[in-house]
Amino acid sequence: MTQRQSAILFYGIGAAFVALNAVFIMSEWLWLIGLPVAIAVLLLTFVALDKLLLLITFLTPLSINLINRGFGFGLNLPTEPLIFGAMLMFFYKIFDRGEYDKRVLSHPITWAIFFNILWIGVTAVASSMPLVSFKFLLARLWFVTVFYFFAIKLFADYKNIKRFIWLYTFAMMITVVYTIARHAAWGFEEKPAHWVMEPFYNDHTAYGAILAMFYPLVIGFLFNGRMNLFLRALLLGLFTVLTIGIILSYTRAAWVSLAAVFAIYMVMFLRIRFASLLIVGVFASVIVIGSWTQIMMKLEKNDTESSQDLGKHLQSVTNVSSDASNLERINRWQSAFRMFRERPVFGWGPGTYMFNYAPFQFSYEKTIISTNNADGGNAHSEYIGPLAEEGVLGLVTFLAIIATTIYTAVILFPKVKDKEVRMVLQCSMLGLITYYIHGSLNNFLDTDKASVPFWGMTAIIVAIGLYHEEWEKRKEARVEQ
Repeated sequence: MTQRQSAILFYGIGAAFVALNAVFIMSEWLWLIGLPVAIAVLLLTFVALDKLLLLITFLTPLSINLINRGFGFGLNLPTEPLIFGAMLMFFYKIFDRGEYDKRVLSHPITWAIFFNILWIGVTAVASSMPLVSFKFLLARLWFVTVFYFFAIKLFADYKNIKRFIWLYTFAMMITVVYTIARHAAWGFEEKPAHWVMEPFYNDHTAYGAILAMFYPLVIGFLFNGRMNLFLRALLLGLFTVLTIGIILSYTRAAWVSLAAVFAIYMVMFLRIRFASLLIVGVFASVIVIGSWTQIMMKLEKNDTESSQDLGKHLQSVTNVSSDASNLERINRWQSAFRMFRERPVFGWGPGTYMFNYAPFQFSYEKTIISTNNADGGNAHSEYIGPLAEEGVLGLVTFLAIIATTIYTAVILFPKVKDKEVRMVLQCSMLGLITYYIHGSLNNFLDTDKASVPFWGMTAIIVAIGLYHEEWEKRKEARVEQ
């Protein structure tokens, strides 16, 4: 095609696009204005699936859940339909070519994920609400397929790891700036902090959890020696905004998880031996067990409520006497344990806790925010929830994913020679650990906001383990040239 023909085609398509949108507007078919975007996304799905994954990564922090907008069902737009389409195309390409990296399939983390999904499938069949459970299974499948299996393939190119991190981070900064600006109108008070991040997040705890996940990565790149002055200044701005966002989220679990991760980082930095940590852990456990009665008496005397005062707000973490949020978590956990005792093997079915836990509440454990209408969230734990919904193997297989991921990252860390790659590995692991800790108090893996970084960071760890030597060889080859 000549340059003149290309110009004619370009301007012709542009004129047709303008004319078509004018017709749509005049006819009040406003929803059809998005048709060109839909066509572009469809083309990406067929010809550039890797670009589609990166697009979804950027859109995830900006997605909106329709469950609170009058549609009566949970769907994150525009991300979940795109993820579902990407999953189908990925499966098609795998079956069409008949090949996939066997090293990924034989990886311990992959096996742990396989067993977890297999058991979710088994418990979905035995579920008290099969439709709910199979929807849960499908959502877990599309998140894992796209942001673990396909992401590993994408992350074979190290540049795509950085693109994944920065696309999610920059989009997340949009939501943080929006939230801070909206919060400012309310004088940064504690109560509005629970909802000012809407419609991007339905809850301040989910918002705080995701910010905490990316905090180690932003800090890691901030101190990366390869950054020029402009990028370092940009990163300093991101770090400042992210820090303000975490503080103003009033998410105590996020603060606790970051404090714990800092302690873990210091252990890694000081290279404290595992045997020493084990001895300290045993002694600490003995002390806690021996002083349990006194500890509980101390906790029951803590009546510090959630407050705009950050110090008091943090103290309220251990308030189990009057803090409604803490007491409601205990109520949910106790209900989950009772559900588990009734169905210890197959559980009540994935995703069904919120529909089944009401009869298991005891009146003396209920709080002012308790509900029987399945509209108050889930079990508030990534560990106790699966125990009630999928039985003992639901918890064991999820813990296996966590254990194999941490083990892989720790064993791999000293083997990686490239400083930046090692930093990304370490900070991805620390980011995941913030969520592992946060998962003790909340659960968000049924949402795109948490699942995309959770499985994406897990994929980064696997990809570095499989392909980092190849990157180093490429780097050496470039130096020799």
